[in-house]
Amino acid sequence: MLKNAKLLQSASLALLMAAAAPVAGTPAWLFGSAEALAQQAGTSQVSGVRFEGNSRFSDAELTSMVDVANRRVYSEAGIQGDVQAIQIAYDQAGYNDVSVTTRLETATDGNLRVVFVVNEGERAGIAAINFTGNNAISSMQLKSVLVTKESHLLSWLFRDDLYDEDRLAVDRERIRLYYANRGYPDARVLSSVAEFDAERNAYFINFTIEEGEQYTFGDVAIETSIPGLDTNALRGGIETQANSRYSISDLEASQTELAVRATEQGYSFAEVRPRIDRDIANRRFNVTYLVDEGARVYVERINITGNSKTRDFVIRREFDFAEGDPFNRTLVTRGRSRIESLGFFESVQVTSAAGSAPDQVVLNVAVVEGSTGEYGIGGGYSTNDGFFGEISLTERNFLGRGQFLRAALGRSEVGQTFDFSFTEPRFMGLRVSAGVDAYRRVVQEGERFSYGTDTIGGRLRFGVPVANDTRFSTHVGLEQRRFYDEDSPFAPDYISDIEDDTLTKLTVGYSLDYSTVDSQTRPTEGLVANFSQEYAGLSHNFIKTEARARYYHPIWEEAGIIGSVRATGGIINDLGGEGIHPSEAFLLGPNLVRGFRQGGMGPRVSDTDDPLGVMAYAGVSAEVDFPIPLIPDSWGIRGAVWGDVGWIDGAPDAAGEGVDDIQDALKSSVGASVIWESPLGPLRGDFAHVLNQEEQDETQVFQLTLSTLF
Repeated sequence: MLKNAKLLQSASLALLMAAAAPVAGTPAWLFGSAEALAQQAGTSQVSGVRFEGNSRFSDAELTSMVDVANRRVYSEAGIQGDVQAIQIAYDQAGYNDVSVTTRLETATDGNLRVVFVVNEGERAGIAAINFTGNNAISSMQLKSVLVTKESHLLSWLFRDDLYDEDRLAVDRERIRLYYANRGYPDARVLSSVAEFDAERNAYFINFTIEEGEQYTFGDVAIETSIPGLDTNALRGGIETQANSRYSISDLEASQTELAVRATEQGYSFAEVRPRIDRDIANRRFNVTYLVDEGARVYVERINITGNSKTRDFVIRREFDFAEGDPFNRTLVTRGRSRIESLGFFESVQVTSAAGSAPDQVVLNVAVVEGSTGEYGIGGGYSTNDGFFGEISLTERNFLGRGQFLRAALGRSEVGQTFDFSFTEPRFMGLRVSAGVDAYRRVVQEGERFSYGTDTIGGRLRFGVPVANDTRFSTHVGLEQRRFYDEDSPFAPDYISDIEDDTLTKLTVGYSLDYSTVDSQTRPTEGLVANFSQEYAGLSHNFIKTEARARYYHPIWEEAGIIGSVRATGGIINDLGGEGIHPSEAFLLGPNLVRGFRQGGMGPRVSDTDDPLGVMAYAGVSAEVDFPIPLIPDSWGIRGAVWGDVGWIDGAPDAAGEGVDDIQDALKSSVGASVIWESPLGPLRGDFAHVLNQEEQDETQVFQLTLSTLF
């Protein structure tokens, strides 16, 4: 209050001083004395506003904050309110030392123009976030949960080191839920105090936490009062397994899934309530899910507001019911979660109101739309492709229909890429995704190969969920690849033994994806797996099979140390007996064993040293991911140590003579990594030491790539 009063007093004084001085360059007869200008201000219309000194907010944003731009009549009280509105906006953006003054000018039409002069000052940051009372979970882990971040090297870009009381309230709830999902149902944030250091122009924030005792789940049962309901068919939806740690999210997920499964059995009004019995002595919760018949209420109407871009049907289809169907609170909750997961909206609120009859209810869905279009010019460096750049355009809600569209042009030291992708998430109104991809890949003759390739292709794809954590997808594609080198328009003999330099491939394939990881970008626990098969015809005749899986598990959760184990394998089966073309073999390197260059392991051509790939491979990897001491978690930098072992077998039969065969099928390495959650995605730099290699293998000590789940 004292700060705002001081700012208002300063603004009023500046206003009077401005009124006492004529604007530079304006004829004196337009103003007269200071008293004349003040009299004019009290009776004149305001023809416009102008802003000076503002960089944090644009002129358009500031114009929307001031009422004088709309009312067009000068009022000192109104101007003071506008000054305060601007100051509040800057204060919420972290500019504690902002000052706003006003100046009057006479426009050419004789009316007044109000000039707001903004002195922004320096934006206040957050020097440190501290925790007291947290014994089970480390401060570094808790910091990763918060929306509020400590000031770091990229704070100027992300602006996540902003102190705001509303954000702090969100952080308190995030801490509570984090504990509640890790076995601490009684955890509380007793206080969150922010102290401002004027000398450093930064805040110190301290959270005081009371953790309570850690609990696990005990006996889990299902009881129902609905005749004919098969409770055994519901058990597959329970995620609160006996002896597993207590988790409020698992409890809510189980409640939702049981209600959905009861609905699938034809009991649309089924409601599920967990009855929890606390066993204090053994620190366990015994859970009984009560499945009962709810009130017979129907959805009369679904009102949607706030969606100026997104079509109504994009929101409506996320609910498993329509107007006139039975009302089920669990399905409403699941529908809201689906709408939020679309990524189109900053907030989603779903409320209910009484309908026109006692058995009718009206649902009101209020959304706040966010930005879904992205365009950019990016670049970087990769140890595989050297320096690269890309121009891309992405729209995740194309024409407000929920469709995904992306077009990109890329250039690197080894070639060019052209990509187009379009996805319809609800093909023909079903929960089936359909998409089309078109691409061109130009790889120049260079260090990796003694020849170049120009590949043009496209494919159609479809995907459908088959279970909560499993998705099935299939595709059909057509691709044409042309080989060339400096000396001849035809490919080298070992690459192409056909009459011309072009191969055409028709592919038909499918894949199964399974994932229970808690995060797609920074997983700490769960399993992710993929199994795929693809048949290739026309110029080829083979089946390619691959399987990958990775399991994440906390080793020392309180310290943020996460372990993971990866297994992968693949094989190519020749169906025609004519051999596999080398361009279709598995080209392996750091994707199997880190420390090897891409294509750096396996058989090679003696004369040109070109890699040929292999017909089969398998590998395992173990990794420990940990926070780096003395580096703030808000920087998004972590470390890892790992070990890789791989096995390869078989040169492509069509490779011909002059091939350096595999002598040692086992490859292995150990190393350490630095992982950075950069604006481009999770980048990782791997430092490797190869333990097993052959003379012809190509290795590298360092590799820079984008990190993936596998």
